[in-house]
Amino acid sequence: MIKGAVRLFIEKGFHRTTTREIAKESGFSIGTLYEYIRSKEDVLYLVCDAIYEEVKNRLAHHLDTNSQGITRLKKAVSAYFQVIDDMQDEVLVMYQEAKSLPKEALSYVLQKEVEMTEMIEQVIRDCVSEGVIFIQDAQVKVVAHNILVQGHMWTFRRWQIQKQFSLEEYTNLQIEQLLQGINYK
Repeated sequence: MIKGAVRLFIEKGFHRTTTREIAKESGFSIGTLYEYIRSKEDVLYLVCDAIYEEVKNRLAHHLDTNSQGITRLKKAVSAYFQVIDDMQDEVLVMYQEAKSLPKEALSYVLQKEVEMTEMIEQVIRDCVSEGVIFIQDAQVKVVAHNILVQGHMWTFRRWQIQKQFSLEEYTNLQIEQLLQGINYK
């Protein structure tokens, strides 16, 4: 159901997609679909939740815990950008359509974003503890958020950026820019 809904949301947008179309795309009857959900917003919640979980799980899987320092940070940024590249359609749908979630569902979904940010923050904090980056705690949070936004930019501005750079080129440029903005050894 989630994959079918994502395809439709990409093609038509959340508001122009009907639950009947979601059921058909998912291989369900409309009655069967309503056994699992109450509304189209429930489908959107499930889509957003599943996308965040997949991004978070893939990122956790790719985070290199064997390396240290700036090497580990570079690998973490590269891994995150790769996950975003692999899931760009899903990420785009999530960000375009999450605003249509009910307030309590949106809060839950946005907490997933906080968890991903905290994963990147931990890599940065490890660099600070190792003495290879010299920034304050508030800066750690901003740097982590910047990394996430730079990853999202690969998707949001893909119509232009992906014509100019390969993912590897884009990643290397973003890492270089990131490191120029912080004090490191």
